[in-house]
Formats: sequence, structure tokens, C-alpha cells
Amino acid sequence: MFDTHCHLQFNAYKDDHDDVLKRCVEKEMILNVVGSQKDTSRRAVEYAEKYDNIFATVGLHPIHLFKSHVDESEAKFDSRAEDFDYEFYKKLAQNKKVIAIGECGLDFFHQPEGASQDEVFKKQKEVFLKQHELAVELNLPLVIHVRNAHDEMIELLVGLHKKINGTVHCYTSNWARAQQYLDLGLHLGFTGVITFPPKKTNSQSQLDMLEVVAKCPTDRMLVETDAPYLAPQAYRGQRCEPWMVEEVAKKIAEIKKLSFAEVVETTAKNAEALFLKMP
Repeated sequence: MFDTHCHLQFNAYKDDHDDVLKRCVEKEMILNVVGSQKDTSRRAVEYAEKYDNIFATVGLHPIHLFKSHVDESEAKFDSRAEDFDYEFYKKLAQNKKVIAIGECGLDFFHQPEGASQDEVFKKQKEVFLKQHELAVELNLPLVIHVRNAHDEMIELLVGLHKKINGTVHCYTSNWARAQQYLDLGLHLGFTGVITFPPKKTNSQSQLDMLEVVAKCPTDRMLVETDAPYLAPQAYRGQRCEPWMVEEVAKKIAEIKKLSFAEVVETTAKNAEALFLKMP
């Protein structure tokens, strides 16, 4: 199986990453370890160079553009402000095990203190376009992060007037927006979120997402965990590990009335078709 988006280099695994990796190897996993800023992108490449079954994605996450404190149920940390260093990421991305640029995009969920929405959008847009430029220069796909900003991202992508190659990571919106991303040539990445039960306070959002899973062409689907976050429902409350992506594949198989093996094979082929630098 291919977990197309995980963060095995994050501090959540600093004490036992070898044990986690061993469990992934036992399940014949291939991992795309995704960076979020300079340090984690560099470590992603180091992991990829060390392990045969690991590839890397390098880039700057939108929440790292401003100094802020992130406090959620699954993640609490201080984000320091970082500017996008084009030459640094270009050099890093030329490593033979780097298969994409990202994760990069728009995030309006986390609002940095003292910054206006317009200021945040302007900076995030500017940095995303630089990473898109780098991806085009190096002929690499983008791993796109979008949170509370789908309409703005779609407008931004349409305005590029260029073929966009990549995937929308952790897709959780509705079918109307999914169609727009698919029409632009993008893949959709699904995480353990699709296994969650509908919220009593807002069941429609989960139903919308399951509709996307049902309608999305199988050749444009990727499975991912976003580990150490978003553990599937079967492991909810635990630290997520990349091998748990099998729960995502099981849910897709259930919804699309396919076998688990079919989903595993198809999504792996999709990943190989998208990430062309993989051997």
C-alpha cells in the first residue's frame, strides 16, 4: 500500500520512529513523507535517502508563514514565521527521492494574531504561486493543502491558465468543489476522516464527503493518513501511523462496492502515475 501523505519525521515519532517504520515494512508500505517547512522538509529527504520504501515531498505549509500558536485536539505547537527560500527548496527538491512540492496552499482556519484576513491571503497566495513555479520548473506535482479556503484556491488555480499536476491533500469538502478540482486535472487524497461517524451537530459535511468518495473516479483517488494526525475511526484517540491507511482503503472499498485488493492496487497505480520520479 502507498500512504501518499504522512509526516513520519515529525516529533510525534522521535522516540520510536524505527518501530513505526518496522510496522510499515511488515505491511509492505510505501510512504511519501511530506515536509511543512525547512527543517521537516530536510528531514523528509534524509529519511527518503535512508530507507528504500520512503519518498519525500518538500515545501512550506501556509501556517508557517506567520508566527502563531496552533492549539487543536491533535496538534499543539508554536509556528515560527518562515519566508519561502526558492533556491533552498529547489536544491532539496533535486534529490532523486523527492517526488513532489508541498504541502503548500491556503489555510484560513488558523488566523495568526495581529494579521488581517487580506494580509494572510496575500502572503499565502504569493508563497503558493512560488511553489507552483518551482513545481513547474522541476516537473514535479504539487501536494496542495486547503482548509476553509476551497473557493479561493479554485479561483487561484483557474487563474493560472496552466495545466496543474498534483493532489488536493485530505479532501473534506463537497462534490461541487471536487468536480472543479478534478476538471483541473488534480487528484483527491482521502484520509481517515472518511471513516469518522457524522457529527450530531453537523452531519451534512460528512455526508457530503462520502458523496465525493462515491462519485470520484477511481483513477483519481489517493489514500493517505496525514499521520501522526487523523487516526481512522478504528484507532481514534491513538497516534496515527502510516499503516493505518488500510482503514481508508477499506472504507473506499465499502462505499464503491469494490474489493479491498482492488482499491489498494488502483490507488497505488494512481500514485505511481502522479509521482513520476518514483522508479
